[in-house]
Amino acid sequence: MSRVLLKDVRPYGAGEPVDVLINGEVIAEIGPGLNADADEIVHAGGAVALPGFVDLHTHLREPGREDAETVETGSMAAALGGYTAVFAMANTDPVADNAVIVEHVWRRGREVGLVDVHPVGAVTVGLKGEKLAELGTMRRSVAEVRVFSDDGHCVHDPLIMRRALEYTKSFGGVVAQHAEEPRLTLGAQAHEGANAARLGLAGWPAPAEEAIVARDCLLAGHTGGTLHICHVSTEGTAEILRWWKSRESAGRVSAEVTPHHLLLTDDRLDTYDPVNKVNPPLRGDADVLALRQALADGTVDCVATDHAPHAAQDKDCEWSAAKPGMLGLQTALGIVVQTMVRPGLLDWRGVARVMSERPAEIAGLTDQGRPVAAGEPANLVLVDPEAEWTVRGAELASLGENSPFEGMQLPGRVVATLLRGRLTAHEGKVRR
Repeated sequence: MSRVLLKDVRPYGAGEPVDVLINGEVIAEIGPGLNADADEIVHAGGAVALPGFVDLHTHLREPGREDAETVETGSMAAALGGYTAVFAMANTDPVADNAVIVEHVWRRGREVGLVDVHPVGAVTVGLKGEKLAELGTMRRSVAEVRVFSDDGHCVHDPLIMRRALEYTKSFGGVVAQHAEEPRLTLGAQAHEGANAARLGLAGWPAPAEEAIVARDCLLAGHTGGTLHICHVSTEGTAEILRWWKSRESAGRVSAEVTPHHLLLTDDRLDTYDPVNKVNPPLRGDADVLALRQALADGTVDCVATDHAPHAAQDKDCEWSAAKPGMLGLQTALGIVVQTMVRPGLLDWRGVARVMSERPAEIAGLTDQGRPVAAGEPANLVLVDPEAEWTVRGAELASLGENSPFEGMQLPGRVVATLLRGRLTAHEGKVRR
């Protein structure tokens, strides 16, 4: 059983630095000046110690698009970004709508071993929105799928959505909705507003998201099912969620926001650079500010990256032909620090809440998002809060280089990531 000693860390960024002794997969002791025998000593220099991050929304592209990402390269990016668990979305090729595919993704995650990879099962067969996929079979598989999503497509039929909420309720599952009324976004290329009109881009109206969120909150309340709203992007959606959560009879509804929707606006579209194309699209200043406040007050529960790598040919083309999506795993922390911590909207305990604790709770992970305390699983991330670094897409671990943050200087650097007491990343390098 290996022993790792973390010297001079500050759990949740509070108090004087202490040492953390990890024995095997568990935190054995926390205190100042520990002098235990250890197989490895990490001198953290006062780094903030947090529970390892959990990403509810990651695209690993395997199987089918291994030219854009693989479970291995995505796991590397996750570990370097401070993540110890990720949820791999179902829009692969073939679609993860059956036990065979989700078990393949799960096994690949185990083989790589850098993060816990949890496959997300499709809600409908082939993501077509017409017939429920094999939800129970995927749940009973070795992958033990609990989260289901047609992400990239909305489950737009209210009857299908109702049946999904009812069915998953029977085994404690979660339906994660990509909220987009397709009849309102046909041909849409950008946020509907002044910038899209000026640039001649077909608009993606905010009500297309908000109408589905309102409908599905009502369906969750009616069925008693568990609903999670993916990549919230509008001020109106935040207002709907705030209203819904204020109701005594509100069902179990949670929501996520992406780092890019916390930082970027549709002002970036002037260059027509497809690296800024994403679904839902970058919105306006008022939306960004509302989403930050919603995350701070708990209306939006957590941060999820929607990490979406693409091969060069799918981004290095004209805007209308480009695929939507951005890299996110290695830049998420820096953006949260920049948009939430430095302005005083979140402290480091708040970062732990939105990037680790709440995502783990939503997904039902009992060994992730746990307190940094003796006797708890040693799934940890160490963060240098004062360090700054410059984003270079070519230097990130993902196969895709489609980062909209290219050249930006971001605060907060991951010093080390530990999965069950084993270093998976240290000083910017993956550890095997």
